[in-house]
Amino acid sequence: MISDYAKTIYAHHEKSIASILTTLRVFLRFLYFNQFTDEDLSLKVPKQSKYYYPPVPSVWNKEDVIHMLESIDRGNPTGKRDYAILLLVAKLGIRVGDIKSLELSDLNWQSKTIEIRQNKTKNTVRYPILNDIVWALIDYLKNAHPTSNSPFVFRRINAPYEAFGKYANLHNIITKYTRLSGITLPRGKRQGLHSLRHTLASSLLEQGTPLPIISDILGHFNSKSTGVYLHTGIEGLRSCAIDPEEVF
Repeated sequence: MISDYAKTIYAHHEKSIASILTTLRVFLRFLYFNQFTDEDLSLKVPKQSKYYYPPVPSVWNKEDVIHMLESIDRGNPTGKRDYAILLLVAKLGIRVGDIKSLELSDLNWQSKTIEIRQNKTKNTVRYPILNDIVWALIDYLKNAHPTSNSPFVFRRINAPYEAFGKYANLHNIITKYTRLSGITLPRGKRQGLHSLRHTLASSLLEQGTPLPIISDILGHFNSKSTGVYLHTGIEGLRSCAIDPEEVF
């Protein structure tokens, strides 16, 4: 009877199926624990095969990224800070959480590297400090960095000059400069800082960078998360297309 019932929910969305089967297991376990049944029938409920299908990421045109960066007014403290943050995301693919927790001790000026322990993966990653990032960081730290005892690189510009909050996603930063630069992104496309990571991955793929290297740069656990960028490489997909005339 349990198997026949499970077949009736096959057409539902996989999340709905998982919810229904979980509810069924809890109910049958309740019956067993309260001695309404002699056997724990929750063990008879079939397990669902779950598949991970990451969504196709939203990517920017490279020209739009450049235009957005050029629109930042680096003559004031806020612009200096925001420019450095956006460069770290766009050119190195560093996650927002890692940027917020970046400390001054993570910057190795002699080797021109940034070494951090990623919040999401807990892996230690070393990034090169590219020349434009070097000068952006120096300009910010020398001319706009608030004076305080905080160890964090990026902080609030206004007093009390604390680090960004735990739940701050810095979405307002990219939204501000997207509007100032007059960039219009297609409806439905994500416009947060994470989309700049997607754009970096797509650009690396177009340049022929192997997926394992892109995966290391972005700090992905699952290769499927990186493989989804194959859907954004239109030219690469065209090169894989088969000419039907040749087939027949």
